[in-house]
Amino acid sequence: MSCIRIGLVGIGKIARDQHLPVIAANPDYRLAAVASRQGHVDGVPTFPNLTALLAGAGDVDAISLCTPPQARHALARQALEAGKHVMLEKPPGATLTEVYDLIDLARAKGLALLATWHSRYAPAVEPARSWLLGKKLLRVHVCWKEDVRHWHPGQEWIWAPGGLGVFDPGINALSIITHLLPNALIVDKATLEVPANRQAPIAATLEMHDHQGLAVTAEFDWRQTGPQTWDIIIETDQGTLTLSRGGAVMSIDGVAQIEQKEQEYTHLYALFARLVAERRVDADLAPLRIVADAYMLGRWVRVEDFVE
Repeated sequence: MSCIRIGLVGIGKIARDQHLPVIAANPDYRLAAVASRQGHVDGVPTFPNLTALLAGAGDVDAISLCTPPQARHALARQALEAGKHVMLEKPPGATLTEVYDLIDLARAKGLALLATWHSRYAPAVEPARSWLLGKKLLRVHVCWKEDVRHWHPGQEWIWAPGGLGVFDPGINALSIITHLLPNALIVDKATLEVPANRQAPIAATLEMHDHQGLAVTAEFDWRQTGPQTWDIIIETDQGTLTLSRGGAVMSIDGVAQIEQKEQEYTHLYALFARLVAERRVDADLAPLRIVADAYMLGRWVRVEDFVE
């Protein structure tokens, strides 16, 4: 397979922390252009927007979108219409319909489309999935709590409609459990705590089940200070599995089994290269469906103003 000439749209924190170093380290890719209103990458042609990038660097093979989700559908559709393969940061869109539209378009044009769920590639997730095989699942609980001031300082888009609020990190946990558990999850109840001066939740609790009666609960909170909590606890008839640190650590009955450095985006870009070669779509929307169901069924509770 020839080197994939890729354009990166949106040069913010996630692009600099993850996408740029992984692209640079992968011989399957060459960073051919970037588009950003403010950011730039030394030595790489920089354009103010995707339209300018496609006009000035039209020989790119693929576009990786690192913009906020509210703008992602229009950009992805523009790239696909121009014949470019597309990688979508998570969440893949602001609504389900947006992403279904992109799936249909990519398939119609024979182009690759990847809706990324980076947390599924945390080092302990696949070992956890293997350990759970053949065991009876009794209960599942997700506790995902972090400090929004640390992880998203000044990012107003995340509080706007389509920004998902606390579900922006919470969807990482949902992407893991929908990968680990054998059946679809149905949302029974949800409570969404929304600051009076914001339009998206700062905290949420969910109660879910599958068709076999497995109870799954989740609590997400953006007000945690001190140590951050990213845990998934799965009780089985043969012991309790705990994934902690976002899936980097797996413990059985409190004894650590796996603890490794994450390489989530390395795996994502390797997958995208395969999809480009095969011109395939990989877009599992199960995590985003749970968020949509929580928004539809949820009880909205106004809480005190959030101040940075």
